[in-house]
Amino acid sequence: MEYRLTDFLPTTKKELELRGWDELDVILFSGDAYVDHPSFGVAVIGRILEAAGYRVGIVPQPDWHGDFRDFKKLGRPRLFFGISPGCMDSMVNKYTANRRLRSEDAYSPDGRHDMRPEYPTIVYSNILRQLYPDVPIVLGGIEASLRRLTHYDYWQDSLRKCILCDSGGDIISYGMGEKTILELARRASEGQDIRQIETIQDLPQIVYLSKDVKVTANDIVLHSHEECLRNKRAEAENYRHIEEQSNMMHAQRILQHVDNVYVVANPPYPPMTTEEIDASFDLPYTRQPHPKYKGKRIPAYDMIKHSVNIHRGCFGGCAFCTISAHQGKFIACRSKQSILKEVEQVTQMPDFKGYLSDLGGPSANMYGMHGRNIKACNKCKRPSCIHPQICPNLNTNHEQLLNIYRAVDALPGIKKSFIGSGVRYDLLLYRGKDEVANRSAEAYTRELICRHVSGRLKVAPEHTADRVLMLMRKPAFNQFGAFKRIFDRINREENLRQQIIPYFISSHPGCHEEDMAELAVLTKDMDFQLEQVQDFTPTPMTIATETWYTGYDPYTLQPVFSAKTPKEKLAQRQYFFWYKPEEQRNIEQSLHRIGRPDLIKKLFPNGNHRTEHHPERPEEKKRRRHHRHP
Repeated sequence: MEYRLTDFLPTTKKELELRGWDELDVILFSGDAYVDHPSFGVAVIGRILEAAGYRVGIVPQPDWHGDFRDFKKLGRPRLFFGISPGCMDSMVNKYTANRRLRSEDAYSPDGRHDMRPEYPTIVYSNILRQLYPDVPIVLGGIEASLRRLTHYDYWQDSLRKCILCDSGGDIISYGMGEKTILELARRASEGQDIRQIETIQDLPQIVYLSKDVKVTANDIVLHSHEECLRNKRAEAENYRHIEEQSNMMHAQRILQHVDNVYVVANPPYPPMTTEEIDASFDLPYTRQPHPKYKGKRIPAYDMIKHSVNIHRGCFGGCAFCTISAHQGKFIACRSKQSILKEVEQVTQMPDFKGYLSDLGGPSANMYGMHGRNIKACNKCKRPSCIHPQICPNLNTNHEQLLNIYRAVDALPGIKKSFIGSGVRYDLLLYRGKDEVANRSAEAYTRELICRHVSGRLKVAPEHTADRVLMLMRKPAFNQFGAFKRIFDRINREENLRQQIIPYFISSHPGCHEEDMAELAVLTKDMDFQLEQVQDFTPTPMTIATETWYTGYDPYTLQPVFSAKTPKEKLAQRQYFFWYKPEEQRNIEQSLHRIGRPDLIKKLFPNGNHRTEHHPERPEEKKRRRHHRHP
């Protein structure tokens, strides 16, 4: 289908003229290429504002060098500028755990590296403040959301202040920002100055700076930034409060003193209703990259163009994950009608061949799940509903999700829908007092394996050592073994030849070299040669990152070891690749050094490992190229 320029939000003066506009209400600057799709944050915010009657423009990936012409080309907005630095934190997007440049920028045309600066939130807002000193600037997206309070920055190896302090921005709209941005626009359009604290101090889900704050008994006052610089334990203590409030139905206001002002983080809005989330997804997205990218590849778009997101939020509470800090733990579900409408749109795409690449969410099988007694959820501070054990108040019924799958598969044009998002197998194994929910978990497991796996099912045990898994907030490894036995049995019964692909992490806080050696032995015994692996990357605002930086578990304040130097991290990582002949000698030397020579025979029973290396079948090698590599 060919789209006209007026089907997209305007990105140039020419496109403004095509619409007959001479002024915009809001101008959004994006660190990503402009893809008009509900998986790309700047498109969502732009469409939400447009639907409310505002004139919105988007400047994707402006050139931040030279005369700043890209920052001037759409002129001065009537209400405010918005900064959307990208779908990923810019530094995670740019660098690996070893601080090496990634092979490509997935959100830029042709994967180019030179289309965005490091920390675009800071770079863009400082330029706009210089050019338009009197226009309000609202910061949003992952980068600002996860840097809204004092946080550890792995790439600079330093403790950083709230990102408002380093930028020219006035307000952070954190989390999923639809409701916040609409309310800011409404107040600004009524003539209220959103740079004035009196105008915004009651607005949920924002962060601002204030010199004069009246502290109430209901506020949480964190250790100051300056105290955290002096005392890592104070920084660890802060993060228990930050995480708890990010995941509460009715949170408290958080205050933190820095540079003679207070950072004020207002509590978030309640979770979005089905009607609200449907309204966001049902907007007139073209689901295409802007025509300016014709003939160019945008890798992230290629991955998701034939997928559909069915819910937001995740109650897994994994210590290394940022989802709950941004989306919260409560699940906000789209209606079946909204999901089917989007799937039908996908089936009309010219290059769609009948295979939906993913029908999922942050965790594939949490759709429709919530507490049975909502009053208990209203007071709950637990960051996870399923760790250290599954909450008895959680309704784990998978029936709603099965109904969605079946309705999608019944649509004309759909040959098969795959589940590409991660599946929580602990939810599938759980057996509570509700027999209906128990039966639904069994039915879901069989249907998932028989109908929704594209040859390989991705799951994330993450580690094998129970002590490390406790710090990760992941289930014991024996649950992975139990799920693999079910997976293998159903494959035998249905005459299927599918693989289960486990994800693992090295160098997570609490993980020692010996733990990785035992991981190698255990996974080898299960006949795995691991490929879906990664080195732990400390990302802003996760419990694991703060544990890694401070050396303390924020909840217990007990010391925790972390591998930090490149040498320590490499020593752990090598065990993933015991099956590579070139790694055998180093692994044997390491096992002698840590006093575990007993594991050498288990990894290399024939002495020379070359005799054990099984060459891949050509079809397996081809399939592997399309999955994540170390």
